[in-house]
Amino acid sequence: MGRPLSSPAAPSSCWQSLSFWHATAGEDWTPRPPLAHDTDADVAIVGAGYTGLWTAYYLLREDPSLRVVVLEAEAAGYGASGRNGGWCSALFPMGTDRLAALPGSDREAAIALHRAMRATVDEVLAVVATEGIDADAVKGGTVSVARTPAQLQRAREELEHARSWGRGEDELRLLDPVETAEVVRLSDALGSLYTPDCATIHPAKLVRGLARTVERLGARIHERTRALRLDPGAVVTDHGTVRADVVVRATEGYTPLLAGHHRALVPVHSLVVATEPLTDEQWDRVGLHGRPTFTEQRHLVVYGQRTRDGRLVFGGRGAPYHFGSRVGEGHDEKVWTALRATLREYFPVLEDVAFTHAWGGALGVPRDWCASVGLDRRTGFAWAGGYVGDGVSTTNLAGRTLRDLVLGRDTELTRLPWVDHRSPTWEPEPLRWLGINAGLRAATVADREEALTRRPSKVAALLAPLTGH
Repeated sequence: MGRPLSSPAAPSSCWQSLSFWHATAGEDWTPRPPLAHDTDADVAIVGAGYTGLWTAYYLLREDPSLRVVVLEAEAAGYGASGRNGGWCSALFPMGTDRLAALPGSDREAAIALHRAMRATVDEVLAVVATEGIDADAVKGGTVSVARTPAQLQRAREELEHARSWGRGEDELRLLDPVETAEVVRLSDALGSLYTPDCATIHPAKLVRGLARTVERLGARIHERTRALRLDPGAVVTDHGTVRADVVVRATEGYTPLLAGHHRALVPVHSLVVATEPLTDEQWDRVGLHGRPTFTEQRHLVVYGQRTRDGRLVFGGRGAPYHFGSRVGEGHDEKVWTALRATLREYFPVLEDVAFTHAWGGALGVPRDWCASVGLDRRTGFAWAGGYVGDGVSTTNLAGRTLRDLVLGRDTELTRLPWVDHRSPTWEPEPLRWLGINAGLRAATVADREEALTRRPSKVAALLAPLTGH
């Protein structure tokens, strides 16, 4: 079983066992050398996940003379970038209404960010093709299935809201039960929303391919080098100090481990399971022949995809937040059990299918659910993160935006409303433990309420303002 280890510090021999993705990335996971001594750089990036590697990639593509050093506590792709559900989507964690209401933003700015997210899906696929990264990438779209009258009503309201923002049939459309079954044969489907703006990827293949690419372009990646503190113009690690004009924090769910950043983001764990490869007959009863991603119009987030080797990978929220923003403290077996049961409920043909892997990882959540990217020119401190699970594509947009910010350019990307946004810090403990876990429990209660009453949940109506929508 590919399960996360109990400690954030894992020996390299265990990296393959972190998840199904790690096990099938085609890597021996031999660690790159740690930082050997103090050094100088133009840009020091903390974190060798998608954010850090995309940033290094675009900087070096633009200016090969830059000295870029990437520091990673474990291995490139150890965290969420190697463990996620494999959705490269146009989703942004904060809704367009609230984006438009941010200071300095407006309706056009929110629309511009949405358009940038749509274009980012294709940008990721273009880089994968250009750089020869075999990431199992297929742009099959996303289908979000409604299985109760309340969910169908919510889907219709979502479509109506999208239309009010000028999004046409080419971006989002409502499918009836017959049309839904042509995409995915989820049980009890009353209809679904479909968008073409999503690709499935193999997360670990993408992040490891990016690491090799940025090294080829001239970046230095030091693994097993833990950043202890970020100072103006320097990163202090357990192996020495990197002095740099710009220091980029690209640590997402691991941000609370940095001194002075423990309340910037909270790590919320998402858990995932994978089946054995299905037969052609079983796939005929499941669907997903174009490899679209799929979800349900419920409140507690779930997400699934069909892998290139014919498995179902399915994940969701529900794991409790760990007191003190601890990361890698183990996971709740009950959540894995619930995920397996939900997938078998969706597809009864899976009743006797074996599940071969179960794993989880931490994603970063800002207090207002608004991902952000920015650069403080006075101190040289740059950051990107707070993707709330929508990071596979958003990290790419962040990397291109950081490129422009570091190079001092005024571009369409640097004028998007998430740039230089500062989310409030999270409350001290035990308030954030109580609040976050209450929110997770409320989402579960809301789904049960709708299943019983067949009407939109009153609990969910209270929860919505707390989740960026």
